Amino acid sequence: MSGNRAFRVAATSARVVTGVAVAAACVIGVVAAVHAPWPTVAHEPAQEQVTPLPGDSVLVCNGDFRALGRDSSAPLDMTAAAAPTLTTGGTSGDPASSGVATPDLADGDEVAVLTGAVEGRTAPLIAGAESFTLAADDLAGFAATPCTVPRLESWLVGGAVGTGTEDIVILTNAAEVPSTVTLTVYGETRGGRTVIIPARTQTALPLTSIAAGNEAPVVKVSAVGAPVRAVLQSSLVRVLDPAGIDLQEAVAGAQQNVVITGVQTFTSDGDEADMTVLRLLAPGADAMAKVTVHSEGSSPTTDEFSVPLDPDVPAQVALSGLEPGRYTVEIEAEAPVVAAVRQQDGFGRDTDFAWVTPAAQLDDQAAVAVPAGPAPRLQLANTGDEDATVTVEPIDGGQPQEVSVPAGQTRGIDVTARTTYLLRTTGPVHAAVTLTAAGALGVLPVPPSPGVEKSITVYP
Repeated sequence: MSGNRAFRVAATSARVVTGVAVAAACVIGVVAAVHAPWPTVAHEPAQEQVTPLPGDSVLVCNGDFRALGRDSSAPLDMTAAAAPTLTTGGTSGDPASSGVATPDLADGDEVAVLTGAVEGRTAPLIAGAESFTLAADDLAGFAATPCTVPRLESWLVGGAVGTGTEDIVILTNAAEVPSTVTLTVYGETRGGRTVIIPARTQTALPLTSIAAGNEAPVVKVSAVGAPVRAVLQSSLVRVLDPAGIDLQEAVAGAQQNVVITGVQTFTSDGDEADMTVLRLLAPGADAMAKVTVHSEGSSPTTDEFSVPLDPDVPAQVALSGLEPGRYTVEIEAEAPVVAAVRQQDGFGRDTDFAWVTPAAQLDDQAAVAVPAGPAPRLQLANTGDEDATVTVEPIDGGQPQEVSVPAGQTRGIDVTARTTYLLRTTGPVHAAVTLTAAGALGVLPVPPSPGVEKSITVYP
């Protein structure tokens, strides 16, 4: 019995020792596994670069310049003050033109809608621009605007409702269905209005009807049902003298990096603090905006400063102290902003003003129509880190010009009125057409051309 008991104790001890050893080995193995690289199973998702088939290229113009209040018995009625001079062109010839009705405009003509039809698998590049020269007792000056793509959201930055100003919000729906448009006013007081624009119709309303009491209003235009083309028409009277007209292109949307090229400054006998003014708005956010001003040519930065922005409150900064010349204004903000620059060449009769809105980045090629007007010039800004070369070629034939635009600099060349050009660039640039004479100012930012389809990444 004692021998069997001794054997059982020895066997049990052996099993205990073996178990402890196995447990220790497991612990060591787990600890080592934690620090050792685990095997991974990974794969890159299938993807394909696809360029969508293009649709027809469509641009919506603005139509007649409107006069408000010429009939004292009906001060809110609008009449046609002048018909536009329209310049069009495209890589496949002049685009086709159709009309949009203007039922609220007495004696008004239809608004032109330009279409470049797809040929095969390619949409032509098209462009259009309108211009006006007025010399009436209540409206005088020069105004010009490009024909552009309608949008579901856009911003009108340069409105005014003070004494002597007469601003009109113009909304064009070129679609076959109605559009419900909400106008939201940002300023010292908030306001807004919703309007329904029938299919193939243009509607306009005085800015004072939605933005009264705001010194520097900014209007957000939001459309549901169909995109609309938004333009702000402005005119100014000082005492009893007409002092300029303007057509301001809507800003596509808020961005953290904004480039405004085509800015000009002038000498004046008046208060130069009001000659060139930058307006900024940060929708829904606090932001610090860094503003850098570059002059045309090889000179370095002319001015640099920061502007603190409260959410939803427009701010204005005078760009005083700049020598007469041509400039690019670059804005880098902590949050998306909308911005525009107001420039004027004097005060009172025989003067004019123009709002300069941001110019989109052009990466490849674009068509630009230079409207009828004085001394047209194409200004090109390169805010990137590498030099760019831009080829400027008349679409209808003519000698192309090459412009070298070094990194961080602005260049300009003279162009011909009533001519459509094709721009080809080797690097990202921003462009605007300026038209300038005594008492006549106009600036048209060059938008990317419709019909240029970029490739997209598709994940099956």
